[in-house]
Amino acid sequence: MITSEEIKARLWDGATELRGSMDASRYKDYMLGLMFYKFLSDKTLETFASTAGLSKDDNLLEEYTKAHEEYGVELDKMIQGVLGYFVLPEYLYQTWIKDINAGDFEVQKVIDSLNDFERTIASNDDQNNNPNNNLNDDFKGIFSNSTMDLTDTALGSGLNERSKNIKALIQLFEDLDMVALQKGDVLGDAYEYLIGQFAMESGKKAGEFYTPRQVSEVMAQIVARTQSIKTIYDPTVGSGSLLLTVKKYLNLSAQRDLNYYGQEKNTATYNLTRMNLLLHGVRPEKMTINNGDTLSQDWPEDPKRSSEGIQFDAVVMNPPYSLKNWNKSGLKVTDPRFEIAGILPPDAKGDFAFLLHGLFHLGQQGTMAIVLPHGVLFRGGSEGEIRKRLIEKNQIDAVIGLPSNLFTNTGIPVCVMILKKNRALTDPIQIIDASRNFVKIGKQNVLQEKDIAKIVDTYVEKQEIDGYSHLSTQEEIIANEYNLNIPRYVVAIDDEISQDVDAHLLGGIPRKNIADLKNLNTIVGDVFSSYFTEIRTNYVELNESVSDIRNVVLNDSRVQSKSETLKAETAAYVQKYWRILHSIDKNTNLTDLKDKMLIDIKQLLSTFDNIDIYAGYQVIAEVWQDTLTHDSELIAMTGFYETGRSREKNMVKKGKGKDKEEVQDGWIGTIVPNELLAKRLYSDELEAIENKKSRIAEINNELAELIEATKVEDSDEYNALYETLKKNDEGEAQSSFEKKKVNTELKLVIKDSPEYNLLKNVDKLIVEKTAKNKAIKNETKALNEIVYERILNLTNEEIDNLIFEKWFGNTVTKIVALAEVPLKVELDTLEMLNERYSTTLAEIDAETSRVEKEFEKVLSELEVM
Repeated sequence: MITSEEIKARLWDGATELRGSMDASRYKDYMLGLMFYKFLSDKTLETFASTAGLSKDDNLLEEYTKAHEEYGVELDKMIQGVLGYFVLPEYLYQTWIKDINAGDFEVQKVIDSLNDFERTIASNDDQNNNPNNNLNDDFKGIFSNSTMDLTDTALGSGLNERSKNIKALIQLFEDLDMVALQKGDVLGDAYEYLIGQFAMESGKKAGEFYTPRQVSEVMAQIVARTQSIKTIYDPTVGSGSLLLTVKKYLNLSAQRDLNYYGQEKNTATYNLTRMNLLLHGVRPEKMTINNGDTLSQDWPEDPKRSSEGIQFDAVVMNPPYSLKNWNKSGLKVTDPRFEIAGILPPDAKGDFAFLLHGLFHLGQQGTMAIVLPHGVLFRGGSEGEIRKRLIEKNQIDAVIGLPSNLFTNTGIPVCVMILKKNRALTDPIQIIDASRNFVKIGKQNVLQEKDIAKIVDTYVEKQEIDGYSHLSTQEEIIANEYNLNIPRYVVAIDDEISQDVDAHLLGGIPRKNIADLKNLNTIVGDVFSSYFTEIRTNYVELNESVSDIRNVVLNDSRVQSKSETLKAETAAYVQKYWRILHSIDKNTNLTDLKDKMLIDIKQLLSTFDNIDIYAGYQVIAEVWQDTLTHDSELIAMTGFYETGRSREKNMVKKGKGKDKEEVQDGWIGTIVPNELLAKRLYSDELEAIENKKSRIAEINNELAELIEATKVEDSDEYNALYETLKKNDEGEAQSSFEKKKVNTELKLVIKDSPEYNLLKNVDKLIVEKTAKNKAIKNETKALNEIVYERILNLTNEEIDNLIFEKWFGNTVTKIVALAEVPLKVELDTLEMLNERYSTTLAEIDAETSRVEKEFEKVLSELEVM
């Protein structure tokens, strides 16, 4: 059994190992192209097998070859009629593998296969009334030399080296059933994952073909709220990830009816888009992708209504930012796309040119989402005029500010602009500042699941949140001279508490600072107020330590009651989904299940005051990320207990360089972790091993102390042990004893002398350490063998206990802890205030004076020699 996550990891590891020094943005074309060709070959064989009544157990390559010899063109037309294309037996991916295994592989065979493919595509004339009437366009040039030049010296300087590298890449996909993987969208997800990984490796070049997943999620989840989406368009389609992300958030009926449109200027990326859509199960008749420059010539056009353009229910795009010299074709303001603005965008910055193109093609009831640099919000000149016109027509629905450094190709902060044509003139523009909500992973900033959910919820529910979002009226925007710069409308909350001069001079905590501790004053106000003594008007001091106050507050019956209620409801929530997860099968929609689970935790937490709903959302999102995504996929295939009692080979890489190979090192539970099984069912054996490890740590400390003492000249240890220290080639003492030398020295000294006792102690420690290490190795091996076998014989109850702990072991604790977070934050603030004003200026002056006097006294006692 293999999950989508494991396939992704395997393929990316293979790509990293095989590409060598080739640029990732270039290597992706070869890897993803061959992966796609394997899919085409698998589909050809599957169609033949289905027609011939054969199963996967039959030798399909051999049977297909025989049938082709007998039926020839007739068989070709049959497969072509079903798929719109076919792959001849001699050009199948499986034939390449057969040649490799027989030692007959030639790169030219692959080149011939790719070149021949286009000849096998059904033409419009061949298809007559076949609905796949644009297949020629969908597959034309998909393996062009500009995309996959297998003679490129970057693949290897000589033919032999190129042949070796191409063979290794072909073998990477050898055992993957692309047809089966496509049915569960595993293939499409793996393809999309590889595109994302290549983007991260490609740096600035990634902007040509990839929108980061979290940005796509924000845009897609908002656009998918449009009431009815039957057509979607991306004028700068890249790899097609935005189109596919929107699809993910539509119901199955809408997905089946959805028609995809996109245009891409870069030919290699255009080919990548078509492959990506096809691998995600998008039928050819449902996709219309064009290779062209979106700005220089409008596409798609309606010949009958050229001034209107084809309209789409949804438009999404991530265009190149501030594209210079975008108007090379000399477009005029009379171009229908720019008429709404009454002015052309500046030639030096194409941001509004892309926006206006997309808006021109947006249907009256549709939604558009576009990623743009922040400059479009405030720059003047012609851009200011365009922005003014869009605001006056009230077609800007929302502006969402995102963190900087989200993209691999630029570190600048960007915004997502949402546009609609059906807004009432009184509808406000929503401004959301999500620029401070992210985590840093490596060099990139990343939106977490909770950050995405908060953005989408805030937009959908039209919420106003201090320091985060604001609904700005036209009057307000006009007063700001049509400037949409986010800080003008959403002012970041300053958490810094200003310094109080009187408190520093005279002591005491300002009462206004205590009044700002809202949660403490609201939840336990009667208790909290008793801890302050007024020392003068508006200033107080604590009559208890903050530590004692913290203890009383957190153990207050009201706080505990809230926590207990939250604990009970969270436990019930977990039990509900434990039962559901326990019984998932191949018919379970795991994506819907995850979404429902996330929605339910938000609803549960929304009934409690002063709890960060999105922090709880993130807890459940991470349960899916860490364990459930992997495990649920496997359980759906084979069942809960069957998967719990299964194991897989633990494959590890050993050796170096050319001798590096993958070998088996025991077994691992498919979903039950070996470590957890050992911890819960073999705790005594584990404890015995851990005790020995602890003793080794003690021995190491004792030996380290002896070594340090031995390096001190004229010490007893130096005189007795120095000769037993290991030495380097220069004769310098190292940080370990040499056992043989210890034994030699023992024979040379008088028994029971101080030197003898020191040597004997070292010898004893080394012997004990060696024995303990050997015992640990043997006992660990024995325990591992027991665990390997026990996996296969776990009872249902044991599987229940182990998997529940793995999935939800600390979930309730994490959620319940959220109830105390607001109080703990305010108690920390109280402690800071108490420390800040605990010492007055007079006390500081007095202490300074005392130290100065002591220093003067010391100076006067010094004698000048």
